[in-house]
Amino acid sequence: MSDAPHNVSFGFKTVAEDDRQGLVNDVFSKAAADYDKMNDLMSSGLHRLWKDDMITMLNPPKNAPFNTLDVAGGTGDIAFRILDAGGPQTRVTIADISPHMVGEGKKRGEKEGRLDRCTFTVGNAEELAFEDNTFDAYTIAFGIRNVTHIDKALKEAHRVLKPGGRFLCLEFSHMSFDLAQKIYDAYSFTVVPAVGKVVTGDGQPYRYLVESIRMFPKADAFEDMIRTAGFERVSHRLLNGGVVAIHSGWKI
Repeated sequence: MSDAPHNVSFGFKTVAEDDRQGLVNDVFSKAAADYDKMNDLMSSGLHRLWKDDMITMLNPPKNAPFNTLDVAGGTGDIAFRILDAGGPQTRVTIADISPHMVGEGKKRGEKEGRLDRCTFTVGNAEELAFEDNTFDAYTIAFGIRNVTHIDKALKEAHRVLKPGGRFLCLEFSHMSFDLAQKIYDAYSFTVVPAVGKVVTGDGQPYRYLVESIRMFPKADAFEDMIRTAGFERVSHRLLNGGVVAIHSGWKI
């Protein structure tokens, strides 16, 4: 077998496989401080409704222990929603590969008094530092497309979930109608980097984020990847005509 390095996509570019994660980390180190603010601007606030829909599907119990792993959730936006929706025995562990994003989440968590039921860790979705069968749920929102080896991340998700545990992924998708997709692309590739430059002083991270959306598999193809990782009762639901999709799977 050849030991030659593989090339992978980084947005619309092709880069060496070993270099990709460092480039992604650089994007989020630049975007971390304004990440949630930019989500509001990029989605006109719709990301809040999309995230609320995912938490409604998760439906953490009010009167029982419930332990969730939120991956790529460094700013705590999903984790804090889970804590609000669940009961006093709900716990969330965040694993994000970006120390800058984790730092932002810790600051927010300390300010809001959330750290008693919420743990922030720096960790790679492809090699999670948790035992098998640990969590009742695994959530990831707008993070899976930034993973170099998505198949490995999905297998790790399956590994750390308890039997009966649920996988939920909120991610950008592809719109159902070509004309709508073209209009959305025109907006994404012109407005989003421009706004990013105004807000943060650097539009390049947001150009990558937009490009990575277009490179991500369509919902049906991603559903097949989730099933291949070992999940059952796999399904997805498109929101806003396919701008995003919520993917669900169970470890049976």
